Amino acid sequence: MSALNARALPFLQWALLACAAPHLASAQQLIHEERSLYRQVLVYEEPDTRCLCFTRQCSIGRQSCIDLRQPDRLVFEYTRMMLGALFLEPEPGNILIIGLGGGTLPHTLRQLLPNAKIDVVEIDPAVVRVAEHYFGFHADARMPVFEEDGRAYVRRVLRSDKRYQLIMLDAYDSQYIPEHLLTREFLGQVHALLAPSGIVAANTFSASRLYDSESVTYRSVFGQFYNLRSVNRVILASNAALPSLAQAAQNSQRFLAAFKPLGFTPQSVLARFSTASDWNAGARVLTDQYSPANLLNSQAP
Repeated sequence: MSALNARALPFLQWALLACAAPHLASAQQLIHEERSLYRQVLVYEEPDTRCLCFTRQCSIGRQSCIDLRQPDRLVFEYTRMMLGALFLEPEPGNILIIGLGGGTLPHTLRQLLPNAKIDVVEIDPAVVRVAEHYFGFHADARMPVFEEDGRAYVRRVLRSDKRYQLIMLDAYDSQYIPEHLLTREFLGQVHALLAPSGIVAANTFSASRLYDSESVTYRSVFGQFYNLRSVNRVILASNAALPSLAQAAQNSQRFLAAFKPLGFTPQSVLARFSTASDWNAGARVLTDQYSPANLLNSQAP
């Protein structure tokens, strides 16, 4: 966020900035609305953008957007940063994505990795229907969708021999990541579900009072990780030794041509890779007994 530190912004101010649309709010047109078992699900459209939101007017719930004129272009920077996981594991054959949204990440990964098997987990059937009807997402035998809680899915699959080379954590409700998907116990299960030298990519916020606790929680499970920061922040970690930045840079060259239709370059993502600890190492680790979601509603320090 230029020279500003995102954590210095009040949470609501940050959220409004993150959800700023290229046109005035008055240009938004509500084209779909339904109340699911879990949330309000809304789809807004502007002249060149369609967005999935979990709150009215997308004030703090802009989950996924597509460019109607260039559908392959990635609108949100966090999705580009999540693809930085491919610099650590460029050929994952088995991928798990927890959280569907509009289906941007699974759709893009299927284009980039046509031979990969991609399992998608989404708790809300309404979100799956909206992704299919309004955002062009299509499940198939190579990319099935499991309609269940992400943690329940991980726990269930751990009882089998199946393991993943890449796991992406991108599950959100109307405000933030569900608290049971933030704890050391859950991340320990994710760690165990990774194949040897497997990679996890997690989408979180840069402006949250849980930033320090999230960081020490991931560090307690995975050790050193890459921290990519913009308005969102993406954590890239491994269940083995973290690949070096030099290796990541070398792998990134494979995607020079592939990323061009997506609207960005590998270098723009690689420039955000950092292993510097910009958090309070004495913060409390998040656990199943301590995961205070209420802190999210306070302004960041």
